[in-house]
Amino acid sequence: MADVQLLEETTSRQALDIAREPTQVPAGPILRPGQNCWRVAQADRASVLIDGAPYFAHLESALRKAQRSILIIGWDFDGSIRLRPDASPEDSPPLGPFLRSLVEERPDLEVRILVWSIAIVHAPGAPGPLIFGADWQNHPRLQVKLDTHHPLYAAHHQKIVCIDDTLAFVGGMDLTVERWDTCRHACDDPIRLKDDGSIYEPVHDLQMAVDGDAARSIAEIGYERWKFATGEELTPSTNGSAPWPSGLVPDFRKAPIAIARTYPAWGEQPAAGEAAALTLDALSAAKKMIYIEAQYMTAPYVGDVLERHLADPDGPEIVVIQTHESHGWAEELVMGTNRDRLIRRLRKCDHHDRLRVYYPVTPDGEGGECQILIHSKLIIIDDVLLRVGSSNLNNRSIGLDSECDAAVEATTEEMRQTIVQLRNRLLAEHLEVDPDVFARTLECEGGSVIKAIDQLNTGGRGLRAFTAMSDNGPDAPATGTGLLDPLEPFEPLSLFRRRRE
Repeated sequence: MADVQLLEETTSRQALDIAREPTQVPAGPILRPGQNCWRVAQADRASVLIDGAPYFAHLESALRKAQRSILIIGWDFDGSIRLRPDASPEDSPPLGPFLRSLVEERPDLEVRILVWSIAIVHAPGAPGPLIFGADWQNHPRLQVKLDTHHPLYAAHHQKIVCIDDTLAFVGGMDLTVERWDTCRHACDDPIRLKDDGSIYEPVHDLQMAVDGDAARSIAEIGYERWKFATGEELTPSTNGSAPWPSGLVPDFRKAPIAIARTYPAWGEQPAAGEAAALTLDALSAAKKMIYIEAQYMTAPYVGDVLERHLADPDGPEIVVIQTHESHGWAEELVMGTNRDRLIRRLRKCDHHDRLRVYYPVTPDGEGGECQILIHSKLIIIDDVLLRVGSSNLNNRSIGLDSECDAAVEATTEEMRQTIVQLRNRLLAEHLEVDPDVFARTLECEGGSVIKAIDQLNTGGRGLRAFTAMSDNGPDAPATGTGLLDPLEPFEPLSLFRRRRE
C-alpha cells in the first residue's frame, strides 16, 4: 500500500507541474512550434470528417488512388471490416482483401500496417489475423507488424493513415470493428453489426484529412514510428500523386496545420509532450467559448484550467460532451469515477452558471433512449482554434501513450467562420436540428452556446446532464489512479530508488 501511495504522490506532483505551466498565453498565435506543437505545415486542403461513415467512405476513395505507399498506424486493426457496409461486398469488399487487391493491381504499391502489440488482448478487433496472419496478408509488398516498442502498460494510440505521402488522415478512428456509424446514430441500425449479428452501440467520432506539406509531415511521423518498431527505414514517395478523395469538399484551403505528438522516452525514442502543452495553452487562451468532445476527461491539469476560467466573472462558457457508459471494470473504476469527480469539482466553482457537461442520447423506438458513445477527441476554442486527434484528456495521454493531433488556428475571417460552423454542425447533430437552425438560435441568444442548447434540447434525441452535476460526492482523483491511469512509464524499481534518495 505504501508503494502505491508513493507512486500516486509522484504522479500527482507531475500533474501539478503541468498545471503550473503559465496560464497566460503569450500575445499572438496560440500555436508555437517546438513548444506546444512539433511543426506547423501547410495543407492545400483540410477537412474534418464527422462520424465513421463519411471517414471510411472517403478513405476508401483515396485508397483506390494510391500508387506507391499506404501506411496505416493504429491502436487496433481488423481486416474483416468493410469501409462501406451500406454498399454491396462487390463494391466495398473487406478491408484486408481490398488492400491485397490494390497491391496486386499496382506493381509499385507497398502497404504497411503497424498495430499496437497489446491490441491482440485489449482491443475489439479479431486477434487471430494479427497473431497468425490471414490469406490476404500473403504478399511480399503487404506487411502487417505488431509494435512491441513501448513501455509496460503503454498504448500506441495514434490513428494515422498516409497515402503516397501526399494525403494523411489523423484523428480518433482506428480501422477496426465497432467504429462505423452515420450521423443518425440510430439505436437499431441494422448495418451496424457485430460479428455475432447483434447491433453495436451508436458511436460518434472525428478524423481530419490533410494534404500537401502537412500530409508529408504526418507521414514522417509514421515512418519514424515504423523504424522504431521494425528497424526498417522507409524512403518517402516522390511520385507526386494526388489521392484526395473524390467528392470531399475541403473545409480549409491553404491552411497551416499544427501537428502535436506524445511519446514517452523509450530506448532510442525521445520523449515528446507537445499534445498536452497544446491542450493547456489552447484551454488557457479561451475568451468566450470552450467546446470539448472527449471519450475521457479526467486529468487534474485540465480541471485546473477550467476551474480558473469558471472563477473569472468574465470567463468563457464551457460545454463538454463525453461518453457516459464505461466498458469494463478498470475503465469504470478509473475513467468513469474520475470523470464524475472532475465534473463535481468544476460544478462546485461554477458560480456564474457557465458550465455544461452532457452525454448524447437517441430514442430507442420503444419509449426509451440509448446512449451514443463519444469516441472523439476534440477541442474548439472560441472561433480561433480547432484540434482533432487521438489524445484523450486523461493522464496517460500526457506522457505514457503515443498520440498524434492536428490543429488549425484561424488566420483569416473565413477560417474563423469555418471553425464556428464546424462547432455548430457538431452541436446540431447532437440535438438533431439543422445547423442553420442552431446558428439562428445562437444569434437570438446573444451568442450564448449554452442558451442555444437549452432552447433546442427538447427532443428525444439530445443531450443529458451527468448525475455528477447535481450530487455532492467526492471530487478528488480516486485511489489507484496513479496505477491505472499513469502519467509516465511505470518502472517498479524506481519506487525503491526514490525511497533511498
